[in-house]
Amino acid sequence: MQRVTGIGGIFFKSRDPAALAAWYQKHLGLEVQPWGGAAFSWVTPDNPGGVGTTLWTPFKEDTTHFAPSTAPFMLNLRVADLHGLITALRAEGCEVVGEPQDSEYGKFGWVMDPEGRKVELWEPPAGQ
Repeated sequence: MQRVTGIGGIFFKSRDPAALAAWYQKHLGLEVQPWGGAAFSWVTPDNPGGVGTTLWTPFKEDTTHFAPSTAPFMLNLRVADLHGLITALRAEGCEVVGEPQDSEYGKFGWVMDPEGRKVELWEPPAGQ
C-alpha cells in the first residue's frame, strides 16, 4: 500500500499570525492568502499537471488544533488512501487520534509520532 505521497503543509503556532504572515510576505515574498497562509503548487511524475499544494500556515499561539501534542508545530502529510492507512496504523499499534474526517478539502486523520508530535494525514480531494 502506498502511504505518504508528499508534504501537505507545515502548521505552527505564532504569537501574532497576521503580523508574522505580513513579515514573510514583505521580506521573503510569500504570497499570503486571505485565509492567512501561503500555498506552493508543485509538479511530480505522478502529478504532471501540477495540481497539488504544500501549505505554510501560522496558527494562533493558543490553538488547540495540535492537541494532544504540546509541540508548537504540526506536519501535514499527503497520503494516497487515508482510511486504509489509518486501519494499518491501528493494526501496527500506533496511537491514532480521533476518527478520520471527510470534508470538501479532502479526508483528514491524525496519528501521534513516538516523540508525542501530532501528525495530520491528508488525502486530497480527487484530482488534486
